[in-house]
Order: sequence, then structure tokens, then C-alpha cells
Amino acid sequence: VQLQASGGGLVQAGDSLRLSCAASGRTFGSAATGWFRQAPGKEREFVAAISWLGGVTYDDSVKGRFTVSRVNAKNTVYLQMNSLKPEDTAVYYCAATHSYSDLRVQEHYDYWGQGTLVTVSS
Repeated sequence: VQLQASGGGLVQAGDSLRLSCAASGRTFGSAATGWFRQAPGKEREFVAAISWLGGVTYDDSVKGRFTVSRVNAKNTVYLQMNSLKPEDTAVYYCAATHSYSDLRVQEHYDYWGQGTLVTVSS
């Protein structure tokens, strides 16, 4: 599975942005996909994940503002980000796994895309 994240950019606080994670590989439909982010000077952290069956989980910091979804026919997972805050500024990564382990743990992911930068100005 190869992943390509896109959709980042510079926005103002309160704006919305949608990130996309396009995947190649016949097994993507059976893979869970997660979004992680890394802010400057900080460790990479979990944001959201969606299982291959469509079950979702979010970090508390984005719950109610971010929505993760997938369109298997397009081999694409989306992260809709609303009500963005300056603290959401980070490089966002998508990752995929065929594991059934805790999707919040980045070590459980086998495939990673390159990051896409999201900058939220105040």
C-alpha cells in the first residue's frame, strides 16, 4: 500500500480544510487508516482513524471538529477539519494498517504517506 496525503494549506482560525489520503494497492479496502500530526518541536500524535468497516475513533482534542471518512471505490480517506485552531498547526500524516490492534498507536501502522502541512493563523 502506498499513500499520498494532500490538501494542506494556510488558513485562519475558524476555517475549514479537507485533507485527502489517496492509496494504491489492492488491499487498501481491507486496511484501517489513521491520521497523525506532528507540530513543530513536538512528537507525532494520533488524530483520528477509520477501520475498514467504517468504525471511527478520534483524539479528544479534535472530537466534534474533525470527521474522518473513506470512499473505498476511490481508495481515498478524508479528514474534514472544521473550526480550526492555531494549535492544529502541524504536518499531518496518513497511515494504513491491516492490524486489528489499537488504531491510536502509530507503531501499529505499516504504511505511511508523506506529510501535508496545515498552518492555522490566529
